[in-house]
Amino acid sequence: MAYQSPCVPIAENPTYLCFCCVVIPHMEEAHVRLVCPECTKEWQSKPQELPERDRTFHCPNCHASRRLSVYLATERDLKTLKQLG
Repeated sequence: MAYQSPCVPIAENPTYLCFCCVVIPHMEEAHVRLVCPECTKEWQSKPQELPERDRTFHCPNCHASRRLSVYLATERDLKTLKQLG
């Protein structure tokens, strides 16, 4: 089944789609970077696979336990988790 857009084409030619029709179907999955404060192991994970940011999270390497937000590598990762988690 072909993707059908609810949007109106930008131009008279129906091959021209609006911005959301071009971008949304082709978006890559988001990942957040995590860094353990104990053992400094770095890894990536999908936001929907992680618990809420103020819940306890365990490092898969050394099993240190902290709030998930402590493991997020950057402020941008925190924003991504808030939006998509």
